[in-house]
This record gives sequence, C-alpha cells and structure tokens, in this order.
Amino acid sequence: MNFFKNHSLKKYVSCAALASSLCVSALFVGCGNSSLVHSLDENKLFELNYGNFEDELNLFDLAQTGNIRTYMNMCDGFFYIANGESKKIIELNSYGDLLSIFYNEEYAKNFSLSDKKYGASARKSVAYPLSTLGPVAVDSKKSIYVVDTLPYDRQERDSERRLLLSNVVLRFDGDGNFIDYLGQQGPGGTPFPFIDSISTTKSNELVVVCKTNEGLEVFWFNTSGFLLYRIPITKDSVPELVRGDESDIPSYVSICSVVPDANEYRLYIKADYYAASLDPALKVQSGIDYEKTLLYPLDVKTGRYSDPLEIPPYENVVTENLTKESYVLPYDFLGVTDTGWFFFIIPTDDGFLVQMVQPDGQRIVKRSLSVDHSKILYYTLSLSNKGIISALFVKNEKAEVCWWRTDSLLMSFIDG
Repeated sequence: MNFFKNHSLKKYVSCAALASSLCVSALFVGCGNSSLVHSLDENKLFELNYGNFEDELNLFDLAQTGNIRTYMNMCDGFFYIANGESKKIIELNSYGDLLSIFYNEEYAKNFSLSDKKYGASARKSVAYPLSTLGPVAVDSKKSIYVVDTLPYDRQERDSERRLLLSNVVLRFDGDGNFIDYLGQQGPGGTPFPFIDSISTTKSNELVVVCKTNEGLEVFWFNTSGFLLYRIPITKDSVPELVRGDESDIPSYVSICSVVPDANEYRLYIKADYYAASLDPALKVQSGIDYEKTLLYPLDVKTGRYSDPLEIPPYENVVTENLTKESYVLPYDFLGVTDTGWFFFIIPTDDGFLVQMVQPDGQRIVKRSLSVDHSKILYYTLSLSNKGIISALFVKNEKAEVCWWRTDSLLMSFIDG
C-alpha cells in the first residue's frame, strides 16, 4: 500500500485541530515498556536524477499547483515507479539499474533520448498510450497493474450518485504485454470513480478501493480480472461505538482506509471515532474530540464484521511556558503483511513513527524512522507483503529511494 505526503499532511492538521487534551499513556509493548522508542536504520539504495532520459524522473510540475502524480511500489526487491508527469512506468532493481520501461510513444517525442530508440538502455521497453497515472501494484508473477485516467470523451457520469467515472486499471503481464483494462465489472467494464488504492493478494487477485461521496467502495477481482465482490463501506455500515452511560453524546466516525488481507477474503477497515465536546459553562457543543481508532475485520463472503482491534493513538506532548499539554492523534494505516502484522505510521518532527501491531493485539512494537522533512518536497511510502517499508523522497537536487528492514525486526519476534 502506498502513502503520500501531500495527502497525509492535511489529515494530520485536521486531526490536531480536533484532538482532545486528554492525557493517555502511550503503549510500548515490545519496546521494554519504556517511553524510549528505538530507531530503525535507513538503508539508502540509490538516487534518481530529474530530467527526460528514460532512467530519470520528470517532476518539474512541482512548481505548479495540483496533485503530484508519481507513485512507487516495491515487490521482492524491485521498485516500480509510475511517473505520471512523464507518462511512464519504470522498473528498477535495488541498485537503481533500469530493467523495464512502459512509455507513451507520443509523449516520448519531446524527451531527450539516450539513444535513437527510447528505452534502449532498459532490458524491456513497452510502448503504450499511458495518460494520467495513479497508484501501481505488482503481483508474484510480476504482472503490473496501474491506475490510469480515460480521455474526456470516454469518461462517464453517475448522475444518481453524483460521481465522475474516469479511472481504469491497466494490466500488463510479466513479459510486458498489455492484457486489458479493468472497469467496475471486469475487463472493459464501466470506469471506476476516483481510485484511492490498488493492491494484490498472495493468490494474485486484485483489490481496488475507490472513494465515493458516501465513503469507500471496494472491488475484488479474480486472477482473470472478473469481479468477485463489490463491497460498499460507509459510516452507516460500520458498527457504532458503544460508550455505556455516555451514549447520549453526539458521535462521528471517519472511515479512513481499507486494506485487504493477503491470504483470506477479508478486509480491514480503519475507523476513527470522534465525540462532541461540551462547554461546561454554556452547556453547548464547543468542538469535536478524537476518541479512539478501531480496526474492523470484515468477512467479504458473509459481510459480517468481527470484533475490532483497538489501535493506540499517537501522543504528542507540547511544552510551552512551563506548561505541558498532551494531544492524541490517530495513526494512518500503512498496510498488513502476509503474516498478519498491521502497520501504522505518522509523521513526527524527527521523521516518522511506525507502530506495528500483532494480529491478536498482544504485541505492539514502535520504531522511529529518522527523516529530515525540511529537505523533502514530496514523498511516497510503500509496505511490502514481507514488512519492508520503502520510500521515494523527492528533494531539490535529486530523488532518493531507501528502505527500512522492518521484516528482520518482525522475524526476530517470531523466532523469539
């Protein structure tokens, strides 16, 4: 699953505004029951120059308004970068060597080429009319799935739900051959509404998560690309939070993200709950306070929710003028590994804090990732099915790709 800087910061600002001043103790199970959180070493793998050559990124649109359209996914030590600004997808190994390139032939006419044939330095070059690219996913057969946007004259509108249907998922096999594009019903189907994320399961099935005006909608496809399940997820479909005697307090729920299980037909739904805060003097609502985060397993076949797992929030302590205030903020859901460990992440002043939760919730491991945010213009994070966190950092001079071997950390707990 991918995680993007320009999406995340707005979320944290709003959470800070809503966060209550409740003081909760942070849970550091697996960290020696101490407030000290150990750091994980960053492994810087390679750099990418900016420009129009096949092994470079075109990110000159950073100076303009609008979303950045560059995404990364790491699978089995290979990095797949969908660079929407240059309408291409590149595959690189952990040394930064270009292995494959998928490019828009018309757009490539404007590029500075290192040879007469674009992509000549790559082992595999594939011409396809790529457009506005989105998230990218890869399965165990090295088949590539990437979100793209249809031309305006091929887009559709759902007037009843007030949705623009413009996204499709392109499929390329492991040899680089174009298979087809997937819509809502499967190959050649109705375009999707805005696609938030795509991912593949251990059995190479594709899961597409879309944003709608009501919440999220999940499409689960088999290996042939045909629709197996369509699951709408709205705030009304998620179980209500039970507060006991305080049940009369107005409450709100935010469905933040949905991640599929790698092995079973199961979805994990992260729900953040908020409650109205009351002014004790005026007896009127004065704001909204964050309460808790629950992770719900949803059986896709039956549509039934299992008991949720409570995810401890991040506690931010602010000291000013000899006073100390504590704010609690929800983590973002980064993904789940093949072994069922849940990964949550939040940016901090010193980088990121990663919270890894065992499937039964018995063990919670926290580690900090040291990153200098002042040097980063944009970033995208990716969690592999083995538990490796990878990052593409866009900086002033170059882009950097690095990873943190959280898989080794988890293995030490499993072996222990």
